Amino acid sequence: MDPVALTNFADVLCISKPSHIKLSADLKRSLNSSVTANKGGNYHTHVVKLKTRTLSSSQSLCDTQSLSVKENTTPGTEEWVHFIGIGGNGLSALAFYALKKGWHVTGSDITASKKLDDLQKAGAIVYIGHHESQICGKDSCRLPDYVVFSSAVPEDNVELTYARKCGLKTLKRGPWLAQTTYTHDLVAVSGSHGKSTTAAMLSIILREIDPGVSSVVGADIPQFPGGGSIICGSGTTFILEADEYDSCFLSLTPQLSLILNIDWEHVDMFPDKKAVKKHFTEFCRRLKPGGTLIYCGESESAHAVASEFMAQGKIPDDDAIGEVISYGLEDKNMWQAVMIKPNAYGGSDYLATYNGEVMTPVQIQLPGIHNVLNSLAAIAAAVVVASWKNTDDGKLLANIRKHISETAARSLYSFQGVHRRLEFVGKLENCHFYDDYAHHPTEISASLKAAREKFGNSSIWVIFQPQDYSRVSRLSKDFAVALAAADRVIVTQIYAARGKTAGGVSGQDIVDQIMGTSALYIQSMDDVYVFLSAELSTLLSSGQKDTLVVITMGTGSCTNLGPRLLQRFMS
Repeated sequence: MDPVALTNFADVLCISKPSHIKLSADLKRSLNSSVTANKGGNYHTHVVKLKTRTLSSSQSLCDTQSLSVKENTTPGTEEWVHFIGIGGNGLSALAFYALKKGWHVTGSDITASKKLDDLQKAGAIVYIGHHESQICGKDSCRLPDYVVFSSAVPEDNVELTYARKCGLKTLKRGPWLAQTTYTHDLVAVSGSHGKSTTAAMLSIILREIDPGVSSVVGADIPQFPGGGSIICGSGTTFILEADEYDSCFLSLTPQLSLILNIDWEHVDMFPDKKAVKKHFTEFCRRLKPGGTLIYCGESESAHAVASEFMAQGKIPDDDAIGEVISYGLEDKNMWQAVMIKPNAYGGSDYLATYNGEVMTPVQIQLPGIHNVLNSLAAIAAAVVVASWKNTDDGKLLANIRKHISETAARSLYSFQGVHRRLEFVGKLENCHFYDDYAHHPTEISASLKAAREKFGNSSIWVIFQPQDYSRVSRLSKDFAVALAAADRVIVTQIYAARGKTAGGVSGQDIVDQIMGTSALYIQSMDDVYVFLSAELSTLLSSGQKDTLVVITMGTGSCTNLGPRLLQRFMS
């Protein structure tokens, strides 16, 4: 389904309620045999008590031509959604949110993970591996209301194929998000980098103003309930990390859109940066009538997209656009961060100004100029949300702007960050271990600059696990330049994101182009563990007193390396 075509949400919102199913004895035996035959496999089967559809004894469960659906709502039953690829950052957050909203949630993924364990503890039924029997439940006579699948799921996935044969409503993440958020005042935080941190900052700020706010972020946030990735509130404001991958954000209709930056990150999806900018321009046009756009004036591409949007003067339904607000470090921006200086917490202090007037001093504990910009974006967005009910009184708006800015600054002072964003893992004498999600040259550069701010002249070692063959193939030189800011670099084999592999490229291609610093290619993470164990043993036995910072970077199994090394030396 093309998310761009989902301007009319009737396809998503107006979906019939399921009715009762009656299966023929032969079909029951056939499906039960399938379930029994797979009990020894690596997935689970469960009885699910839900609403169902009715079939005559002569109909097949997957005979969509002869399927007769009757309108029926059974009192006391739950709506059921099945997620294919439930363990990923995107779908796992949506699964947690659906559970909080009272849905029955099932899902499958190809490998076990802590995320699946957490979902199961929260009440979801999860399966390791894919099988059609997982769509209909153990007694083979029930079907989900919706089947939602991630962009990583291939079209020939057995569960997806089966669901479509059964005539079930199958949706990608974008249309499902559209359905989830359509009746809310949606704040969509977009950009190639910094979405999770900015959305988390904004969520923490707005919870102080509106306890009923909801939020879905693509990373775990220590200050969210249970340290998870969602806040499920009862109010109308919904904060969402809006992703450009697979055109996901083009299904949304925000009341407020943020564009933090625009970069050529998903090289497997977009042929060049021009195509990425085109998608962001279309994203701007998804704003609701009178909606607001906030963009970073430091990003040349974001500025160009915002300028094009303003030049159009209209959004698709011919109503006037709302306010367009810029933020950044330069005087040209409406919101500006000035007098930036490092603080005692390893972060930054600055003054947030609006049209030259100081709104509030800000103190954040996160290092890096990129986090100054992220926090300024969160302040600007919080002011817009707080002003929605007071748009006619200019004096009142000015008072709200300053009051909300001050409230935001208090929340930002206590903001603890996001999981895997230069996150402290542990310490071994003078060796500090950190973990970071950076998987693009721009992100690596920003993280290493932040690390330099925090640790000064301390030696920094980076273990980088590249993600995605196409990204490495096209950006290997950029990766090399970014990684050269470290004192020592180890690059591993490529982590095949979304299951896609390609020959002729490896981590060695990055290492070969790194100039001015020590760089080594070690293929497997186990071999990296052995190598670093020996290196650290030598350093520790020598009595070295200088601080050493070891940072694992990437989206794959590299995140486990720091804890493994700590356990090795502390046991």
